[in-house]
Amino acid sequence: MKLEDGLGAVVTGGASGLGLASARALAAEGLKVAIFDIDTEKGPTCAEEIGGTFHHVDITDEASVEDGFAAARSAHGQERVTIHCAMTSRRGKTLGWDKENGRYKRLSTEDYAYGAEGILVSSYRIASHSALGMANSDPLNDDGERGAIVLTASVAAQDGQIGQVIYGSCKSGVNGLVLPMARDLMDVGIRVNSVMPGIFATPLMLGMKDRNPQMWDQLNASVSFPKRLGEPEEFASLIVEIARNTYINGHQFRLDGAIRMPPR
Repeated sequence: MKLEDGLGAVVTGGASGLGLASARALAAEGLKVAIFDIDTEKGPTCAEEIGGTFHHVDITDEASVEDGFAAARSAHGQERVTIHCAMTSRRGKTLGWDKENGRYKRLSTEDYAYGAEGILVSSYRIASHSALGMANSDPLNDDGERGAIVLTASVAAQDGQIGQVIYGSCKSGVNGLVLPMARDLMDVGIRVNSVMPGIFATPLMLGMKDRNPQMWDQLNASVSFPKRLGEPEEFASLIVEIARNTYINGHQFRLDGAIRMPPR
C-alpha cells in the first residue's frame, strides 16, 4: 500500500505508549490519523500534535466503537490503516492463596471474562468494524488492496508467565484471529497481521525506573540483544512497514530482542 498524504488511519490506544508512537509514525508518512482512546486529557493534545483527530472510544462498548469509526470517517474519509493497541485486563493466578481463610481460591470467571472482553473480543470488534468500511470502499492499487489491520498481541501469547493466565491466553487468541481473518478478507483485499512486543519502554514501564532501579536493571539484562527495553519508535517502525508492504499478510511478528520470558 502506498502511504500517501491524506490517507485515513485509526490508532486505538493512541494517547500513550506504543499507540502514540504508531500514530506519530503514520502521521509522519502523511496519513490523517484518528486516535481512539479513553484518555480525554492526553488524547486531544496528542491528536493536535500530529495533525489528527481525537475520539473518545471505549473499545469494550459496541456503540462507542461504531460512533468512533463514524466520526473518524467523517473527518478523514475511510480509514485504510487500523492499528489496535488499546486493551484492558486483570491479573491473577488460576488458583491463589487466600491468607484470611487459609485455603486456595479460584480466579473468578468474571475476572477472566473481563480480560477476554478487553483484549480478545475488542480486537475482533475493532478489526471487523474497520474491515467492513474498507471492504465497501474502492481498491487502492492494482492488487485490489483496500486496507491493512494490525493487532497488538504480546510475547506473553507464547511465554505467558505466572499470573498471566488471562493476559497470555487472550493475547494468544489475538494471534489466533490473524490467519483466519486474513483468509476471510482475502477476496476484498484486506490484510491482517499482529505484532507481539516484548518489554518496551512505555510510560508504565518507565515508572519502574525510579521506583525499583534493581528490577529495571534486571529487565534490561533479560533481553538477549540489545540489552535494553524496546523503544516505542521501534514498534512503530514495524507498524509502518507492515502497513506499507502489501505482501505482509496473515503473520504474527515477534518484536522482542530475542527475549524468552521465564515462568516468573
